[in-house]
Amino acid sequence: MKQMVILSGKGGSGKTTVAAALAHLMSQQYSMVLADADVDAPNLGLILDPENVRSEAFFAGVRAEIDEDLCIACGTCQEVCRFDAIVETDEAYAVLSVKCEGCATCYYQCPADAIRLDECLSGHWHRAETRFGPFVHALLCAGEENSGKLVAQVREQANTWAEEVGADWVLIDGSPGIGCPVIAAVTGVDLALLVCEPTVSGVHDLERVMGVTEHFGVPALVCINKSDINETLTAQIEAFCAEHKVPVVAKIPYDEVVISAMRQRKALTELPDNPVGAQMRALWSELRQLADE
Repeated sequence: MKQMVILSGKGGSGKTTVAAALAHLMSQQYSMVLADADVDAPNLGLILDPENVRSEAFFAGVRAEIDEDLCIACGTCQEVCRFDAIVETDEAYAVLSVKCEGCATCYYQCPADAIRLDECLSGHWHRAETRFGPFVHALLCAGEENSGKLVAQVREQANTWAEEVGADWVLIDGSPGIGCPVIAAVTGVDLALLVCEPTVSGVHDLERVMGVTEHFGVPALVCINKSDINETLTAQIEAFCAEHKVPVVAKIPYDEVVISAMRQRKALTELPDNPVGAQMRALWSELRQLADE
């Protein structure tokens, strides 16, 4: 079983568009499991139209809760809270859950043992069926942290499902940037495809995400999306990749067919022949050859 993750240094570079097209092409030749590791803003499901077959709550972190019956109103908890999460009420003290960071300082300092730490709901993950095969996705609750842990849960479920069905591939649509969700998505994979666009921020963020793959020893390939909108920056990206011995495996042209595919909730390669779809097919051919090698 091979694992490939698709990453981008910034949002809006076309990562999910590429992921959907590759999912369509891969599913025609191999058994596979898909995973959306962008748990803060998952978009792959908008194209795949998944039907959930299993859903589970995801708990991560804790929040303090004060038992009013045990509270002696000494104010110690409020004094030690660095996040101003504890307020005085008419008879005791209470925790403002939106401000509580779960540091547990109040829990350990309370002389009356009136504070407990409750595990908090942080999101949900799902197993689903799609026209391209099994799909694992998740959504973090608004304002919650621990997105890296939820990504790890998504990958664990995807790998487990892949083993259950004997899948050849696990294809992961990662999150943009270089933070904890990206680290959780890239660790231990066989190959990373980095999608960038020829803009000033695109070049800068490609350098950053390439640094992550280098750090974790994951072989990387680069796909330049909208490569014809700025040929000077495209050449700069190619030179940078050549310097770091990272192959540029595709240069996708700008075409409004991408918008049409998104409106129809389809992968680009599901539409009639078009320049972008042709490049996606060439990209998949290159990736398959490199993965086999």
